[in-house]
Amino acid sequence: MLKEKIAIVTGGSRGIGAAICKKFADNGANVAFLYAGNTQKAEETKKELLEKGVKAEAYQCNVADAEQVAEVCKQIIADFGGVDILVNNAGITKDKLVPTMKIPDFDSVVDTNLKGAFYMIKQIYPVFMKQRSGKIVNMSSVSGLMGNFGQTNYSASKAGLIGLTKSVAKELASRGVCCNAIAPGFVTTDMTKNLSENNQLKDQIPMKRFGTPEDIANLALFLASDQSDYITGEVIRIDGGLCM
Repeated sequence: MLKEKIAIVTGGSRGIGAAICKKFADNGANVAFLYAGNTQKAEETKKELLEKGVKAEAYQCNVADAEQVAEVCKQIIADFGGVDILVNNAGITKDKLVPTMKIPDFDSVVDTNLKGAFYMIKQIYPVFMKQRSGKIVNMSSVSGLMGNFGQTNYSASKAGLIGLTKSVAKELASRGVCCNAIAPGFVTTDMTKNLSENNQLKDQIPMKRFGTPEDIANLALFLASDQSDYITGEVIRIDGGLCM
C-alpha cells in the first residue's frame, strides 16, 4: 500500500508511534522517525524496521523546539530524498486538577502535543504544496472531543489538534494533500499501563476492552494510503464505542 513512500513519524520509538512505523514498513514505506530521549528504544525500533527490508532512520528531536524541528526535517529530506507522509504522534501527559496544575506543566503539554505538530507541518507544508500530494495524520484523542478529568492541558492540546487538522486540510485540499486526525480512546501502552487493569474504565467502553497500538496503526495506514484520497479534515474516533 505504501511501496517506496517516505514517511515521517514523530514519537516513533515506542507505543502507538512504533506500531505505526512497523505497519508502514510492513507495507513498503521507508520510515524516518523522531524520538525524544530513549536512544536504546529508538535503536531497537530502527533495527526492527531495517529487518523488514526498508530504509529506516531515527532522529532525536524535541518537537516543542521549532529550531530543532526545522533542522531535523531538513536532514530527513536530505537523507531520504523527500517525504510523502507525516504522522504527528509525539505526545506527553502531565495530569493534575486545575488548582494543583503548575503553569509549566500546562505549557509543556501544549508545546509538545499541539505546537510540536504545527512546527512539523510548517516544515513539510511547502514540500507537499510543491509536489501536489501528501498525507498528514495528526494524533488527537477522545479527550480532545469530550474532555477528561484532571487533563485540562492534555485535552486542550488534543482539541487544538482537531482545529489545526481542519484548518490545514482546507488550506491544502486544492493541492491534493489530505490532513486528518485520529482520536484514540484508551489504548494499552506504557503511558496507560497503570490504567489497563482498571475494570471501572473498561466498563465505560461498550467493547469492554482497551485498544491496542496495532488498532491505531491500521487506521493510520489507511489514512496514509491512496485508499483515503478523498478524505480530508476528518476526525476518526477509534475508541471501542466510548464516545458514541
